[in-house]
Amino acid sequence: MTSHIDQFLLYIATERGLSTAYQLSVRQTLDALVKWLEGKGVSDWNDVGTEDLSHYLSGQKDQGMSASSLRIGMVHLKIFFRRLAGLKVIDADPAEPLLPPRAEQHLPETLNEHDVSSILQAVDTQKLLGRRDLAILELFYASGLRLSELCNARIENMDLDEGFIRVTGKGGKTRIVPVGGKAREAVTDYMKNERPELVKSKTSSWIFLSIRGGRLSPERVREIVKQRASNAGIEQNVYPHLLRHSFATHLLQNGADLRVIQDMLGHADIATTQVYTHVDQKGLKSMHRKFHPRG
Repeated sequence: MTSHIDQFLLYIATERGLSTAYQLSVRQTLDALVKWLEGKGVSDWNDVGTEDLSHYLSGQKDQGMSASSLRIGMVHLKIFFRRLAGLKVIDADPAEPLLPPRAEQHLPETLNEHDVSSILQAVDTQKLLGRRDLAILELFYASGLRLSELCNARIENMDLDEGFIRVTGKGGKTRIVPVGGKAREAVTDYMKNERPELVKSKTSSWIFLSIRGGRLSPERVREIVKQRASNAGIEQNVYPHLLRHSFATHLLQNGADLRVIQDMLGHADIATTQVYTHVDQKGLKSMHRKFHPRG
């Protein structure tokens, strides 16, 4: 059985051009299967049935393998057995009927409204870069921007009078997002009273500038968010996308329509946005247990 695995790995390396890392991953999957089959007394690929593969994968799941890892392993099995069937090594492909496991749905982390307020209120705008950092935090939370969208935000794409910013998100898609009142105040204050001091001779129209006058890098923005949260005494790991999650969750909790949230976040599929309904339902269950006499 191992000789067919070796031949298959040679095939995906030379004819398919797949990476060494992928070859190693495939070998680990197939070696583990062979070990399991040998434990069942199976020593020929022709004796492997769909039920055997299903039991093997179920055992992997019972041992704690994640759904995403199971899906990858199943892909390895499918391409391997398809190859064996194509070469007439086996009479039929036992992996063809296998259905992939359902993808796990991870609920996004969020901050509560009190913690967000604590972070924002802890920024001292009278200190160096305080205005800039407050504007960054306010804009993340007010508009639900992605990290890349904030770093690439330009002056010409923001209308503070009307309260909108135009950003380019995933797939080069452009959208217009509202900027809330507090965020408008913070960005206006920064633009008038601090950004001019950061401008250098070669500064472009990026809204948020480093101390050297260049565009803030994503790594630096992550550091700013983390440090400002730490300064406010927030023990939770705070990062830009957490503010985006909090933006969406708080909108939903306060009655915003899911389709509107989808548009503001720039999600192509409403299913991506629907994860926030699970967060909200989780909160509802918690409140019910806490306050209902028979909760």
